[in-house]
Amino acid sequence: MQFRKLGGTDIDVSLICLGTMTWGSQNSEAEAHAQIDYALEQGVNFLDTAEAYPVTPTSPETQGRTEEYIGSWIAKTKRRGDIVLATKVAGPLRPGDPRKFRGGDNRLHRRNIHQAIDDSLTRLRTDYVDLYQIHWPDRTVPFFGVRGLDRLADHPDSAPIEETLSALDELVKAGKVRHVGVSNETPWGVGEYLRLARDKGLPRIASIQNAYSLLNRIFEIGLSEIALREQVGLLAYSPLASGNLTGKYLGGVIPPGSRREVAKQFVRYDTPGQVPASARYVALAHAHGLDPAQLALAYVNSRPFVTSTIIGATSMEQLRTNIASIDVTLSPEVLAEIEAIQHAIPDPCP
Repeated sequence: MQFRKLGGTDIDVSLICLGTMTWGSQNSEAEAHAQIDYALEQGVNFLDTAEAYPVTPTSPETQGRTEEYIGSWIAKTKRRGDIVLATKVAGPLRPGDPRKFRGGDNRLHRRNIHQAIDDSLTRLRTDYVDLYQIHWPDRTVPFFGVRGLDRLADHPDSAPIEETLSALDELVKAGKVRHVGVSNETPWGVGEYLRLARDKGLPRIASIQNAYSLLNRIFEIGLSEIALREQVGLLAYSPLASGNLTGKYLGGVIPPGSRREVAKQFVRYDTPGQVPASARYVALAHAHGLDPAQLALAYVNSRPFVTSTIIGATSMEQLRTNIASIDVTLSPEVLAEIEAIQHAIPDPCP
């Protein structure tokens, strides 16, 4: 396993991070525990979760169950010190989401952030998390597959970033959180968090968790420079583009129990360019004797602005394949062919 610093902190995190958003829906508690055990055996020390998980599919009945499964593993094994644990506080829900965080009042105000961390710590059965992240912003931004912003339409009750960061500062001072980060953020948002940390003496964000894959390299346009210059490393989620880069959906196949079957709300990758781009990347892998998933993950692993690549799996076979991507080094020829595909079909799934 390889390790990188979590931003400007003294924490070393594994380049492969174990994602958890299927635990409690597609994966049972026993399966979740087995995944943690196997990941630790392979040198993975970083786990990422959220109060919103599981999301395959989203449901008020299962919300929070993923953290509960991690908490039961911690209680059973007494190995809290062996993992770097990250979780997230949810931002305001979009129309149609059936869940209700804090009775439906989940703007990123101080009271909600304090309630959210206390609830997460109870489920996780720990008294602190190593990284606490804002899951998505409390303002109008292009995220979850939306491209661009043509007007400002913030909700009148949107929490100012300064209030949100001040609340996180209180959690750090209380010992409930070691470091803070953001997710699904924009260059402006990251810059504002950094400005407030500098000007107001508030905590400096250590990471940004955004989507990044061969089908979505938008991060490179405005955020990669910030990540490198400011030590706000990328925690890359959806590096397999919701499974599309494995090739399992090519030809219109939808395997039973797959994310495309059980979580129909994920339409981010249903774009005209996704299928031809995925097909070309899968063919490239096969032409060089590589597993398509490992080619896609190895590319993300190789990027200097990436702190950790968040993998997810519903089976142990998938988990073994994904973690083993750490041992794959892409040749200059393969990297050149990846760039040719990107040039021909640029970022089909932003």
